[in-house]
Amino acid sequence: MDLEVLKKKISTFRGPGGRVRITSDELLMEILVAWENWSGPSLGFYSALGVSQKGFASCIGKAKKLKREGHFPEEPFKEVKVSSSPRSLDSCISPITMKWENGRIIRFTQVIQLVDFLNIMEGKKAS
Repeated sequence: MDLEVLKKKISTFRGPGGRVRITSDELLMEILVAWENWSGPSLGFYSALGVSQKGFASCIGKAKKLKREGHFPEEPFKEVKVSSSPRSLDSCISPITMKWENGRIIRFTQVIQLVDFLNIMEGKKAS
């Protein structure tokens, strides 16, 4: 959201003394989204909205609390599909490479082989 539009929305909650008291949960969510997307210094965010850091940090904290408690609807779930690669792990020559002591290299074609090897080595260390 454009910070100028957000600034105007915040100004509607400004009291006669100049203090901002936001009572709208929707506005708190908009502020939180803008805060999370802000990439500059935090003081720049507050000055762009025309509010003080001390007074407005509590609004952001309140918005975070509401989000944690589930008051704001989450974004809809987006399914991610992974396209299958032309080579499977079973057809790879050596998908797992492990550097061993004295610069030796050990290669495993399957994860279970690595697990078995490590279990055997652990057994040798224990006895």
